[in-house]
Amino acid sequence: MDWVITFNPPVLEQEMSVRDVLLLVFIFIPALAVLGFCFKGFFTLEPNEASVLTLFGKYTGTVREQGFWWVNPLNSKAKISLRARNFDSERLKVNDKNGNPIEISAVVVWRVEDTAQASFDVDDFVEYIQVQSESAIRHLATSYPYDLTEGETASLRSSIEEVSEALGNEIRERVAAAGVSVSEARINHLAYAPEIAQVMLQRQQADAIIAARQKIVDGAVGMVEMALERLKDQHVVDLDEERKAAMVSNLLTVLCSESSTQPIVNTGSLY
Repeated sequence: MDWVITFNPPVLEQEMSVRDVLLLVFIFIPALAVLGFCFKGFFTLEPNEASVLTLFGKYTGTVREQGFWWVNPLNSKAKISLRARNFDSERLKVNDKNGNPIEISAVVVWRVEDTAQASFDVDDFVEYIQVQSESAIRHLATSYPYDLTEGETASLRSSIEEVSEALGNEIRERVAAAGVSVSEARINHLAYAPEIAQVMLQRQQADAIIAARQKIVDGAVGMVEMALERLKDQHVVDLDEERKAAMVSNLLTVLCSESSTQPIVNTGSLY
């Protein structure tokens, strides 16, 4: 007797009823679409970061606190950094107050304070800061001489604190429309233009030599005057005008000479 084993696999029902199709089309798919749309409202913010919200072109607010947030998915979100930033300007070639060509550049430390102004009052607030800062640097350079001259009380080279404060104040006024605050502005490069640098260096050296000579002469005259007064007050010796003149000449020669002097002892009479 032969045994025959047969296996008939079950047939899966793959046909969907009309009710299932309607359920899929009108409930499940729309639910997924709504859920995906709602997920668009989630966003995260890091420390010192803000998100500017607009709804159909209208500003609705700014989120500044860090963390995980959800807003109306219809809102448009634009993130803005609130961290401090540096703007290192290029070396600008301008004329100082006296008309001398100089090279100058500065570093500006700034950050966004009003996100609405930064987003809507100017086209590009970063470019706006750069342009206005360079304009302020140029204006500052034309307001001060490079070096102190007669009749001037401040200069770009010697009055660093005053010049930095003036630069910072002017930049603050210029960038206020962009909702930006400036914490510091300081010159980081200052020099005469190459075409006059050598000539102006010689001028500075000459001014330094003249100032040093003037100080030496003033000190020598004071010492000679003190010596004559002490000789007179202590009655060490009585000198007539001619001997006083000779003594003054000798003392000034010794005190003002660049090289060491060799004294000559006169053993005879002066006359």
